[in-house]
Amino acid sequence: MTNGLFKRQDPLINKLELVDDDRSELLLNKLASVEAPTILAFLNQHAYNLAQQNPPLRKRFSQMTYLLRDGIGIKLACKLNGRDPKANMNGSDFIPRMITHLLSTHPERYQFFALGTREPWLSKGAKKLFHGAPFHAIDGFQPNDSYIQYIQRHCQADKVPVVVLAMGMPKQEEVAIQIQQALSSPALLICGGAILDFSAERFTRAPVAFRKAGLEWLYRLLKEPRRLASRYVVGIPKFFYYITRNGMSKSQPTNHNRVSGQKL
Repeated sequence: MTNGLFKRQDPLINKLELVDDDRSELLLNKLASVEAPTILAFLNQHAYNLAQQNPPLRKRFSQMTYLLRDGIGIKLACKLNGRDPKANMNGSDFIPRMITHLLSTHPERYQFFALGTREPWLSKGAKKLFHGAPFHAIDGFQPNDSYIQYIQRHCQADKVPVVVLAMGMPKQEEVAIQIQQALSSPALLICGGAILDFSAERFTRAPVAFRKAGLEWLYRLLKEPRRLASRYVVGIPKFFYYITRNGMSKSQPTNHNRVSGQKL
């Protein structure tokens, strides 16, 4: 903990698993050896805004097994809440890194699923993300029950399903929790947003300089101003309002998660 501007602790910011760059390998190893249905999700400025407007989504974020910091907005929110923001663990970089880690350790242990977006981006993105490993895929416009039935129908008893949900918020978090509740054996469920579209090169990633500066959002806004104006031009002032409001609201209990009790 550091000295924050706010005296009240934001429960969503307290939920974050904050990870140092040099300790991220520990998290990768934990994710590679899950012993129960485990959900990995990411909190960025847009997700934070949606959670303030959507109480069920806010509750779902609190139920994630691991919630990682994504972006410069949440970095600021951490500092205001007296938390060291540590490394930026944005999903567009961390998810491919994690899949590579799984395939480089015990590839025979895992079975891959891609749920989300639409063809041809679904198959193209999944093939690239999973490095050509076999996978099952279904588009992101099905009823929630269809995804649960699809996973149950294709799961192999001797493998750990790795399920990338790329439906966008709030649907992917809702489906992830429903799949988690339906399974009784180890599984890794990843809320990935546009990860399949990025992998398929449907959308262009920002240059490395933008990413390192925490300005990928600005690059995307410049590339797609009409689609993303409400998310950033309107959304950023809303974000500052929400984090200030929550910092002054009734105190909430802290919930600083750690991987197996170890500080990352």
